[in-house]
Parts: sequence; C-alpha cells; structure tokens
Amino acid sequence: MKKSKSFQTANVITTSIAHFFHDVYSSFLAPLLPMLIDKLGINLFQAGLLSVFQRIPTLFNPFIGILAERVHARYFIIITPAITAMSMSLIGVAPHYTFLVILMIVSGLSSAFFHVPSPVMIRKVSGEQPGLGMSLFMVGGELARTAGPIAVIGAYSVWGLEGTWRLMPVGVLASLVLFYRLKDIEIRKDFSKEDKRINYWLVIKKLSPMFRSLTGFTFMFGAVKSSLTLYLPTYIAGEGFSIWFAGASLAILQAAGVIGTLVSGTLADRFGNRRLLRIIAVATPLLMFIFTQVNAFWGIPVLIVLGLFLFAPNPVLLTVVNEIETDHKTFINGTYFTINFLLNAVMVLIMGWIADRIGLDMAYKFSIIGGVLAIPFIWSMKKESYSVS
Repeated sequence: MKKSKSFQTANVITTSIAHFFHDVYSSFLAPLLPMLIDKLGINLFQAGLLSVFQRIPTLFNPFIGILAERVHARYFIIITPAITAMSMSLIGVAPHYTFLVILMIVSGLSSAFFHVPSPVMIRKVSGEQPGLGMSLFMVGGELARTAGPIAVIGAYSVWGLEGTWRLMPVGVLASLVLFYRLKDIEIRKDFSKEDKRINYWLVIKKLSPMFRSLTGFTFMFGAVKSSLTLYLPTYIAGEGFSIWFAGASLAILQAAGVIGTLVSGTLADRFGNRRLLRIIAVATPLLMFIFTQVNAFWGIPVLIVLGLFLFAPNPVLLTVVNEIETDHKTFINGTYFTINFLLNAVMVLIMGWIADRIGLDMAYKFSIIGGVLAIPFIWSMKKESYSVS
C-alpha cells in the first residue's frame, strides 16, 4: 500500500473525529444497563448477551475488508455514525428484549463497516508516524466512550429512559458533516490490482504466529477489560452508590483511557511495541487487584491509573497489524477486528455468567486471573511475527 511520508494532520484529525461521533453512540449500552435490567427484568447473563449480539457482526469483518478493497470504503466511514446513532438512541424505548437484540445487531453491523476501513485510512495519512496517527484515531474513540456515558445519563435524567431517542439527530448531522470532509479521501486505489487472484487463506496462514499471540492476549486481557467497560456502572450501583456516580465512574475510566491511548502510540514509536505491551500486561491485573480491595469511592484514583493501562494496548496492537507489508490491509484489519471484538464479546458473556452465579464482586476478582494469564502471550509475541522492521 502506498503511503505519504508526511503526517497529514487535517486528514488524521478528521478521521479521528469520525471515530468520536460513531463511538459516542456505541457507548450507550453500559451506562443504561442498570435501568434496562430493571425495566425488562433481565439478568446479568442476558445483559452480557446484548454485548455479544452487538459484536456478532464482526464475524463478517474479513468479508467487509475484501469488499472495501473493491468499493469506495470512505463512504462506510461517512454513513455509519448516522446508522449507529439511530439504533443506539432507540434502546431506551425498546418494549422487550427481542427488540433490544435487533438494535444491538444493527449497531454492530454499522460498527463493523466503520472500524474495518478507518484504520487503513489513518495508516495512509500518518506517513512515518503511524503510532501517533493510531493514537489520535483511538483517542477519538476513547473520548467518545468518555462523553457517551455522560451524554446518555444526562438525557436519562432530563427525559427518562424512553427519551434517549432525542440524541439521534446529532449523529445524523455528524454524517452530513463527514460527507463534506471525507468525500475526497481515497484509499481503494492503494490496494492490490483487481485482476489479481488472491488466496486470503494463505495470507492468514503466513501471519498465524502473530494472530495466535493476539488471540491469546485479547481473550485473557478481555476479562479485566469487559468487567470494567460493560459492568462497571452495575458494579458501582451494587455498592450502593447513585446512578450518576456509577455513570461518572465509567466516564472517569474512559477519560483516563484517552490519555493512555494518546500516549501509548507515541511511546511505541519510540521504545518499541513489544516492550510497551509487556509493561501494560503486567501492570493491569495488579491495578485491578488493588481496585477490588478498596471501597468504590476510594477506588476512583486507582480507576484513573487503571484506565491509563487498560486502553493503552489498542493503538499499539492496531499499529502492529497495519505495519504488515501487504496489499490487503482492510482484509487483515477486518480479521484482527473479528478476533478482537468477538473474543471480547465471549469474555463479556463468561463474566456475566460468573457474576450471576457467584456475584459481580467475585467475578471482578476472577478477572484478575485472566489478566495474569494474558502476560505469557505478550512474551511469546516474536518481533518478526508482527513487525516489518
């Protein structure tokens, strides 16, 4: 894939803003879970299953990647914020669980069509600073997951659970603005020639060492991540604190994640991907252990530090995937996102199942074991399996 050596600041920022507008709406589920559980009478396993339904469309990510090599993929990035806004703004008015499932699937499809081509666009316009570009792109997502809980809890406070649909127009307007800003950024022409027959299975086979390490790390690290990103408001509310404090705790975690995401890509450019990932892998379960030992109120400072590490792997791993020398970056990107989203969804389900049986507090402690088990997969990740340098 051809790429400019210069860092195209305007295009990087524009694509990162697109990420922000899309993911603001994607983050509505977790803060509304306590109210949805009460309204629909569902248990934590069913609540976790909603996240699984939202991520099921990621199974199609590799095929979306192949499609993106043949069409104007920038339009995926432009239209999906509006689709996600419409589906996620309606979850408060869902009359029953089945309707909620349908909304999750629609938002999941929209998310898949956004996330597959957008990192490829970022890699194209980041020049010789891919870590910085990926960090800024991921900051858009993390800022969204900070703003999203605040926005939807604010809407809930003013209009009630069934009034959250009023947030929908902002996402539609965002897509209109993105059309004006992104319509001339072309990435399709940088891919392989259309008449070349491609053995995609062989592409995956050649990269199997990298994907084995990524799979193991993503799944085990997901025990800590899913516990905090989906169940944190429910956990805090279960400790006797208000819905506002529970939502604010998630926003605080995500805000710290913005900083961790912004810094980690730049540090990876300077010190190396694998070295940074090792530090993150060791620090995260240790911080999770400390958080489970203190009262939720006094755990806020721990939560801030934990957020710095919890989201830091995202731009680093995304840089790893997008530095592979191949003409099929959207296909590789789609495969990576399938692994990432699907395994995290499975872990969400596992943590919900455990929480229903032994309590959410014990499930949080169990997640620490998963975090520890993620460490060997980073140590086994060999440089030649994920880096072209």
